[in-house]
Amino acid sequence: MIGCADKREQPRELTGADAANGLAVIERVGCAACHRIPGVAWPTGTVGGSLDGFGNQSMIAGRFPNQPQTLAVWVRDAPSMAPATGMPAMPITPAEARDVAAYLYTLDDD
Repeated sequence: MIGCADKREQPRELTGADAANGLAVIERVGCAACHRIPGVAWPTGTVGGSLDGFGNQSMIAGRFPNQPQTLAVWVRDAPSMAPATGMPAMPITPAEARDVAAYLYTLDDD
């Protein structure tokens, strides 16, 4: 039987990443201009969709397994993974991308 695997239960820990700094990076680079992001009061963009419950999602942008290293690459340079994406490459370091990913994994619906 072929089907989609549920990746939510796989480990998503980013050793040495700082979720609080990830939120600061999100605010600094303006991710909320496109996304609604819990923890960011303003702006509340809708172009990129809401990130509510992101920690429970099994896919990134509906295309890639929601795993730490994949997410860190995606938040830093989404066009390298999906050239047609509307999400731009972000002016952040690899360490900041890991921090952003750590913050996004705190966003669950529980």
